[in-house]
Amino acid sequence: MTAHQRDENPAGIHLPLDPLPGHTSRGRLERVLRRGEFAVTTELNPPDSADPEDVYNRARIFDGWVDAINAVDASGANCHMSSVGICALLTRMGYAPIMQIACRDKNRIAIQGDVLGGAAMGVANMLCLTGDGVQAGDQPGAKPVFDLDSMSLLETCRIMRDNGKFLSGRKLTTPPQIFLGAAVNPFAPPYDFRPIHLGKKIAAGAQFAQTQYCFDVPMFKTFMQKARDLGHTEKLFLLCGVGPLASAKTAKWIRSNVPGIHIPDAVIKRLEGAQDQKKEGKQLCIDIINEVKEIPGVAGIHVMAYRQEEYVAEIVDESGVLKGRQPWKREIRRDDQLVAERLDHILHDEITETQVDMVKTAH
Repeated sequence: MTAHQRDENPAGIHLPLDPLPGHTSRGRLERVLRRGEFAVTTELNPPDSADPEDVYNRARIFDGWVDAINAVDASGANCHMSSVGICALLTRMGYAPIMQIACRDKNRIAIQGDVLGGAAMGVANMLCLTGDGVQAGDQPGAKPVFDLDSMSLLETCRIMRDNGKFLSGRKLTTPPQIFLGAAVNPFAPPYDFRPIHLGKKIAAGAQFAQTQYCFDVPMFKTFMQKARDLGHTEKLFLLCGVGPLASAKTAKWIRSNVPGIHIPDAVIKRLEGAQDQKKEGKQLCIDIINEVKEIPGVAGIHVMAYRQEEYVAEIVDESGVLKGRQPWKREIRRDDQLVAERLDHILHDEITETQVDMVKTAH
């Protein structure tokens, strides 16, 4: 792997990359996609905790296997550590987060502030979502906002970036340099409308999209054919959502209780017939990846392995989608050791100096 492909600022892993012509961000994900490399993204299960190590321990699982990590924004209307907080921690360590922004909980004033704050922290990718209704979560009495939706949120971010203005018309001193993403679900009716709806999101500002879980490859192929016919894949990078199923029981529960996820009977039958259903669920995910990666217009995969994050590396490795390429990985650096040694030396000197002072005082 050549040095420039590591996409790392030599002055510091937390610093932005040099701008490139035609790029709207200074992040690694956009570079990978525009180079034509098959991208891999994933999601970090946000902790119910204020301990930063809970975030770092989960992020380390993905080291060297993914190009970006989604920082989830209270998905399912359940409260966890905020997307902004997770992004602050990840960018500090050099990771490339995708900051999810859901419109359910904040009005346009707060959202625009978060866009600027995220960009200032080094967040280069933002995924614009409408968000699940509060009735889906464990605090259904919360007041929903929905001042914006995913479409108007995309337009808001695009205006801030390209026009250098707030929605009020007030000028920004420094516009955010961001790569804008959207969610798309090819597996929810009305099916014929989904490619058209994706086109509307592209017009609003979407540059990449991540799909809902794909368990029905023929249905996804039909969606992609229509998307290509409409010219969408020439304007947007599309990442297919995939993930392992833990068991047939889990698959049945998801199909019955999670809106928008389509799981065919054949998938459940395959899991039921397996001696080790969890292992078969992982293999199913790998098989789906090997099919979708060959579909024209698919620029990458988005691996969602809720409570099975330890499988992400195995799934990516065994699918062969990286073709020998290694995404950015946080490695122990020589300057890390030097800093640690210097700190130890300073502490030792302070102790010695105190002891000398004590001797002088005693005399």
